[in-house]
Amino acid sequence: MAKKDKKIKPKKMEIKKSVKAVKTVAKEKVVKEKEGATERGKKSFSLLRGMHDILPKDEKYWKPMFASAQNIAAHFQFGRLETPILEELGLFVRAVGKGTDVVDKEMYTFEDKDGTKVCMRPELTAAAARAYIMHGFSNLPQPVKLWYWGPMFRHDRPQAGRYRQFHQAGYEIFGQADSAADAELILVGVNFFRDLGLPVEVKINSIGTPAERANYKNELVNYYRSKRSYLCEECRNRLVKNPMRLLDCKEERCQPVKEEAPQIINWLGADSKNHFMKVLEYLDELGVPYQLDNTLVRGLNYYTHTVFEFYAAEGGEEGQQSALGGGGRYDLLVEELGGRPTPAAGMAIGLERTVLALKQYNDKNNREMPKTPVDAFIAQLGEEARRVTLKMVDQLRNSDIKISFNFFKTSLKTQLELADAIKAPFAVIIGQKEVQDGTAIIRDMESGIQEIVDQKKLITVLKRKLGKFDDKR
Repeated sequence: MAKKDKKIKPKKMEIKKSVKAVKTVAKEKVVKEKEGATERGKKSFSLLRGMHDILPKDEKYWKPMFASAQNIAAHFQFGRLETPILEELGLFVRAVGKGTDVVDKEMYTFEDKDGTKVCMRPELTAAAARAYIMHGFSNLPQPVKLWYWGPMFRHDRPQAGRYRQFHQAGYEIFGQADSAADAELILVGVNFFRDLGLPVEVKINSIGTPAERANYKNELVNYYRSKRSYLCEECRNRLVKNPMRLLDCKEERCQPVKEEAPQIINWLGADSKNHFMKVLEYLDELGVPYQLDNTLVRGLNYYTHTVFEFYAAEGGEEGQQSALGGGGRYDLLVEELGGRPTPAAGMAIGLERTVLALKQYNDKNNREMPKTPVDAFIAQLGEEARRVTLKMVDQLRNSDIKISFNFFKTSLKTQLELADAIKAPFAVIIGQKEVQDGTAIIRDMESGIQEIVDQKKLITVLKRKLGKFDDKR
């Protein structure tokens, strides 16, 4: 029995080793397969909620907006201001005000490594006022007119045209109390949208001085308290924290209450009424149509006197409900932030909302954004021709000739089809022969007539054909 046992025992050990080896191989295989799967399927990343990419296909909207904003700034003599994205938290708490949605709910705030409480700018008027004070702009000839373009940040509920990082173009006028400044800003906004081919409506109101608003708030609160059972939850909170925002509610159940609310115009003093009437007279003279809206208050606490907003005149639902931009007067803000008493007014335009409104308007009216015209398409055949053409493209960059090209298409037929598709009036053709001769072929895309010119005279000949300058000069 003992001998039998000795014979069986090694076999059991061998079987165990064999099974263990198989399990080890299998385990290694599984691990390798998992590693391979992990390698092949690496974690992909998507946008944070409320953020968005601006893609090349939307460039046709963004380029005209920037061109309009820049051209209007130059025409109305606004200087470009760029402020940091990060500012002290206290700047916006003091300027925008506690009790506002921006300060209480929407700002991105955190503590910096040195312990400073900072935030990502939710708007730029307060930052512009800070810059005005900090850089001694009050010592310059007044008014000081500033404009800006850039991203803002608010942790808002994402929806169509509303993002947590969004862009604004804005205009601010410091050191001018006259009603003409209010009207000028409204005209700037109207011209911006007019340049884009987007009809807008202007809604306007006056919210007077802080003292006048205080008297009005008492009446407004008494009225809304009597209607408390009809209000949405947000308005019940506003009734305590920020009564003026009751007039800004968009909830359907609150609309009948809002329509019957007291109107602030009845609480304005003579000076406030006179200022507001002068703004309306300027708009009448300018031919800018407007709609009086006694419920318009804006969402920031620094406003005084005139407030206004721009809405798409026609388009989709979002365009009707959401303001594309707005602004007003804020005569007390500079002093509130530590500067000298300085009358001021400003406005800003929401660029993502404007793009959305443009798309809706274009779809409804079967309209396309105007394309930048191309003067000539440069076609090439062969490696040597491509090198010459690349140099030619660089030389043409500083001329008044807008060109297009595609180095990666080798067929002349394909390249000429591209030239035809973008409606280029002329095609410049460089082949092997032209490289050797130092010449270029200019082809009239409409008639098909071709002309051989010296490469050194190409710019001059093209400009003459395009009417870019007068030969007599």
